[in-house]
Amino acid sequence: MRTVYHLPLSPFSRKVRLVLGEKKLAFELQVENIWCRREEFLILNPTGQVPVLIDDGLVVADSTAICEYLEDAYPTPTLIGKPPTARAEARRLALWFDLKFAGEVTSNIAYEKMTKRLLGGGEPDSERIRAGKDNIRYHLEYIEFLTERRNWLAGDNLTCADLAAVAHLSVIDYLGDVPWSEHVKAKNWYARLKSRPSFQPLLTDHVAGVLPPKTYADLDF
Repeated sequence: MRTVYHLPLSPFSRKVRLVLGEKKLAFELQVENIWCRREEFLILNPTGQVPVLIDDGLVVADSTAICEYLEDAYPTPTLIGKPPTARAEARRLALWFDLKFAGEVTSNIAYEKMTKRLLGGGEPDSERIRAGKDNIRYHLEYIEFLTERRNWLAGDNLTCADLAAVAHLSVIDYLGDVPWSEHVKAKNWYARLKSRPSFQPLLTDHVAGVLPPKTYADLDF
């Protein structure tokens, strides 16, 4: 059986789950508490990070590598596009969220409010949280800029760019820190993704001691 080692609120794990869901590939989830540094898991991925995909005995680590593998191994439906220009744009935007959004928003808000506690890193840094909340507005404005000109972020069709973006935003949404009321067009794009079958399992994820706002699982938020 296809297996994904993950953490429920890891945006990179969520991205892989969304790709598998969009491609309608069955899989099982295995929670991996990476702070335990479990030897069996380190054999699968020496970096000790999730996600890791096991597919018919093949081990693939790192969310970008996993998504590229899934696109090559299971090309229908495509989540990257066919013309080279479309593929380049989908990759560019996916990396925007996996690198820039992650560094400016996810690492400041999700790490400080949740991951730091799990790792025993002390009290949250309020300055970093404040920076993350300021930075997210810039990214929501960029989503609105793109969706005013395109059907989806990278063009006419849903791609890995949308899935990377919504994976990161869904984690911040779980923590109640997305200012949706100030960015209605971005909210409408998010609602389209939130209503897709691939997204539904994410709405049932919970982390002990961290409850999401009531609107998190509400499709009409």
